[in-house]
Amino acid sequence: MSKHNFETDAIRNQTERTQFSEHSTPLYLTSGFTFDDAEDMRASFAEEKPKNLYSRFSNPNTSEFVAKVVAMEGAEDGFAFATGMAAVFSTFGALLSSGDHIVSCRSVFGSTHALFTKYFPKWNIETSYFNINNPETIEGLIQPNTKILYAETPTNPGIDVIDLELLGQIAKKHNILLVIDNCFATPYIQQPIKFGADLVIHSATKLMDGQGRVLGGITVGSKELIREIYLFSRNTGPAMSPFNAWVLSKSLETLAIRVDRHCENALKVAEYLENHSSINWVKYPFLKSHPKYDVAKKQMKLGGSIIAFEVKGGIDGGRNFFNNIKMCSLSANLGDTRTIVTHPASTTHSKLSVEDRLEVGITDGSVRISVGLENTEDIIADLKQALES
Repeated sequence: MSKHNFETDAIRNQTERTQFSEHSTPLYLTSGFTFDDAEDMRASFAEEKPKNLYSRFSNPNTSEFVAKVVAMEGAEDGFAFATGMAAVFSTFGALLSSGDHIVSCRSVFGSTHALFTKYFPKWNIETSYFNINNPETIEGLIQPNTKILYAETPTNPGIDVIDLELLGQIAKKHNILLVIDNCFATPYIQQPIKFGADLVIHSATKLMDGQGRVLGGITVGSKELIREIYLFSRNTGPAMSPFNAWVLSKSLETLAIRVDRHCENALKVAEYLENHSSINWVKYPFLKSHPKYDVAKKQMKLGGSIIAFEVKGGIDGGRNFFNNIKMCSLSANLGDTRTIVTHPASTTHSKLSVEDRLEVGITDGSVRISVGLENTEDIIADLKQALES
């Protein structure tokens, strides 16, 4: 258990200094490590002593990054991955066997959905989906072979919210694992382990990096479960690179102050959009109009950086708005210093049927905005001219 506050841990949790007494952690760009003698090497590989063996297993930079996120989430241990999807796949791959069953919210990231529907069935692993706005249906989906209950909150891109405490109670009652994708909230805003989650997954590519530079993922949780994930990953090779870990660890030092500003900006933008005549609806967890506003206030410190809204005029209205953006970036990424606008129906989710899109809250005119750190007046001015164009 940490003796410091969140911001202090993010800055002061570092690897041990070398003989050079550096103030900032060095970059350990090495694939392997050396040993003193045959016994040292034998004992190290037998895990009788803690030592870096090979950077596919561990590295001082990845260990520092993991230690910071573990402290932030209130976890026991963790493992860092090359990407967020490597974290998702390896977490499930390590813990599931042929014949197992997953219960998941339907509103999941597109690549996670592909794992559940295209790849896992090849290994006789099935998934049952529930609507995130109807959690009362969850228990009816649980089978004797259900191993994992999985959810994102807030969801991508619909910005729906589900009660983590309720999920924790259901998982405990049925003796299944609760796995939460906490990417949109970050551990600064929300710590699912406090509400009963066994494992928490992040795409570190997003707000953890915060500047659109490197890819990364991480899973944290109990030592017992992380041990299984580590052994699986040690053999399958999805480890994070030392350079990316070094970048991400430094990024975490400013996570709190960045996320504070992201959320301040996002709330102002959401309030502006909610009162615009060209907008049908706006979803942002800390708007009182959000259907799960009370739940969001209970489990989230702030509302996050992502807003979903619907432009009038259907798919043409959404595309026209998208085409008239001038300052903000048109991209599929999020969690950047720069504000990013995405029109899911014509881009990221265009291959889904209309019915499947509506099931996860994506209408033809839906837009997702990842609000950046620019001056709020400039962000709103760009959105205003795009809406009026």
